[in-house]
Amino acid sequence: MSKKAGAIEREEVVIRFSGDSGDGMQLTGNLFSDTSAFIGNDLSTFPDYPSEIRAPQGTVGGVSGFQVHVGQTAIKTPGDYADILIAMNPAALKATAKWVKEGGTIIIDEDSFDEKGLKKAGYKTEDPIKEDKLDGYNIIEAPISSLTKEALKDMGLDPKSILRSKNMFALGMVYWIFDRPLNYTEEFFEKKFKKKPLVIDANKTVLRAGYNYAETMEHLTPSYKISPAKIESGTYRNINGNLATAWGFIAAAEKANLELFCGSYPITPATEILQELSNRNDLGVKTFQAEDEIAGICTSIGASFAGDLAVTTTSGPGLALKAEAIGLAVMTELPLVIVNVQRGGPSTGLPTKPEQSDLMQALYGRNGESPVAVIAASTPSDCFHYAFEAARISVEHMTPVILLTDGFIANGSEPWRIPLMSEYPEINAPVVKEGTENWQPYARDAEKLARTWAVPGTKGLEHRIGGLEKDELTGAVSHDPMNHQKMIDIREEKVQRIANTIPKLKVEGEESGELLVVGWGGTYGHVATAVSQIQAKGKKVSLAHFNYIKPLPLNVKDVFSKFNKIVVCENNMGQFADYLRMTNPEFKYLQYNKVQGLPFTIIELEEHFEKILED
Repeated sequence: MSKKAGAIEREEVVIRFSGDSGDGMQLTGNLFSDTSAFIGNDLSTFPDYPSEIRAPQGTVGGVSGFQVHVGQTAIKTPGDYADILIAMNPAALKATAKWVKEGGTIIIDEDSFDEKGLKKAGYKTEDPIKEDKLDGYNIIEAPISSLTKEALKDMGLDPKSILRSKNMFALGMVYWIFDRPLNYTEEFFEKKFKKKPLVIDANKTVLRAGYNYAETMEHLTPSYKISPAKIESGTYRNINGNLATAWGFIAAAEKANLELFCGSYPITPATEILQELSNRNDLGVKTFQAEDEIAGICTSIGASFAGDLAVTTTSGPGLALKAEAIGLAVMTELPLVIVNVQRGGPSTGLPTKPEQSDLMQALYGRNGESPVAVIAASTPSDCFHYAFEAARISVEHMTPVILLTDGFIANGSEPWRIPLMSEYPEINAPVVKEGTENWQPYARDAEKLARTWAVPGTKGLEHRIGGLEKDELTGAVSHDPMNHQKMIDIREEKVQRIANTIPKLKVEGEESGELLVVGWGGTYGHVATAVSQIQAKGKKVSLAHFNYIKPLPLNVKDVFSKFNKIVVCENNMGQFADYLRMTNPEFKYLQYNKVQGLPFTIIELEEHFEKILED
């Protein structure tokens, strides 16, 4: 289908799909995102859904949303506020109207705005538009549910199945408004439901019905065109952080010439990594869904002892349960990557919402002096790179590595240029071969302080292993005080020497100035966009964003010393700022913190940075 000429050209636009948790908003948003990626737009997404599997239907607590920011320029965030909101019921309007730009367009399914629906959503009157003070917005009341029923009335589907398709009617409307083709989504139906031709026909019919209906209401809303982005040439696909993490480990295993093993226990929002790896036995990946978090990491330690590239995945509460076993990996000096997809806490907290509050747990949450390397990914697509890096560091330095992502970048997606394997370095596993003379289990590489890796069953390389302190050479149990002090010092120094193999800290903007904004991990898109927008006003603001947390890059002091003020922005109460005060106490650190289960907005960051400059 093609639309008549006259669409308004836009550089970027933000769309939010919102409805009940059973309305298919995540699928709708993903399909729109995939189509936008196929036609060459840059994009960033933010899925937002309730923690309960089936929250009370029609209530604000049960609202599921999906926001996508598409453009013809570089897109780093899902956007602060939406240009268009699709609200499938009153609760969706109640929960998300505040995230629509002033004067924006709101499309509602008027069939759901009955007395019962309004009451369940918490409205006190029968006029939600007036009650929410939306008179200045472009409100489009469309009978989405009834038109869906009309489109499918002769297809022999039951009423429940018919109404389940109403999200495709809404998607068809949005496709017309933003000049999106239908064929990519129709191909998805054919592949997804290839054994259910009736379902394929029903979804296609409703999608086209929504598209055609939008065309008839042309007088209510204009159509928009967003041209393809100018991006580096290559083969692209839309990818989320969890998928990228899984693929990064697969690439690392290939480059290390090792088999990949993942022992994990399912936990939101990390489960998808385990699921994706379990699908890749065609690439030699071995997975084990354990009965609990402790079993998950212990099987991975066993796999590492046996010579595999071993990973385990979890989220905040699971990292706490894995703490003792991480200490075992530290003592045995075996390579192991622990992925922590951070979420809101404490306890069960906000399991579907992002947060950065596990940093101190990653750094220090174990008994004894138990140093591990800690790195953090910044975007959905660079989860691939940092998963690869975590595996490289772990194997080459014979140490556990904690890789921090969070629910925002794990579930969010963006276009990703699929790299060539030749672009990534070989990973040199220090595996000792049979016949090595005078071998000692804890003898070390002079540069890295890494011990060698002896696979069980190799003749002549028999040795003891376990959680008790090791003799500095033989690995035998040792209670000698001086040996213990020496091994404590060596394990810490080994982690610190990783700094010699990681990139130096880069500054985005001028290398000196009035204000240095510091961020780490998944806040990158928001802080980078806010900084670039202030730079465009001619102000001396720069950004230093950290991916390597322990050890820190070697040039941190040099970077910090060239700025008058430093502000650390993070989605916690100041854990990275406190860590910097411990490691680089000669500088004063201002803080900007947000712990709401939501990412920063660009607007709030800009306002805060400008206030610091004025002060």
